[in-house]
Amino acid sequence: MSATLFIVAGLPGVGKSTRAAVLEAETGAVRMEPDAWLAELKLDIWDEERRARIETMQWRLGRRFLEAGVSVIVEWGTWGRDERLLLAHEAKTLGARAELHWLTAPPGVMLERISRRGREDPPIRLNHIHGWMSQIQAPQADELALYDRVVRQ
Repeated sequence: MSATLFIVAGLPGVGKSTRAAVLEAETGAVRMEPDAWLAELKLDIWDEERRARIETMQWRLGRRFLEAGVSVIVEWGTWGRDERLLLAHEAKTLGARAELHWLTAPPGVMLERISRRGREDPPIRLNHIHGWMSQIQAPQADELALYDRVVRQ
């Protein structure tokens, strides 16, 4: 069986880390999680420039794993259609499958989960979540048709 790229997408607090941990345990896939790297390096999770560099490094490693037949979980949020499609296309070019795990939750649930984990300083507020909801590009039928498998939660 070929390697699989699992794209775990959604806003903060929808359960991406939980879903990625389940996939990791079930499949043995290598998990690419920028928040964990930022925390390990004691970097500000709001530092978008460093986050982008970490995601670039993670994808460079992820491609090498996929080439070697090892499945990879990308847990970046991947709010944009073009970003998701590029990842899926590159994975398929390497002979891997591509799955999209699209997660959503009500704003109040997201805020409660974010508050419980207590990672963000300054804290995320409900108005942030509402703003992000207007920015994320939910996958449409034409995009969904391009993945080998789609899981919606």
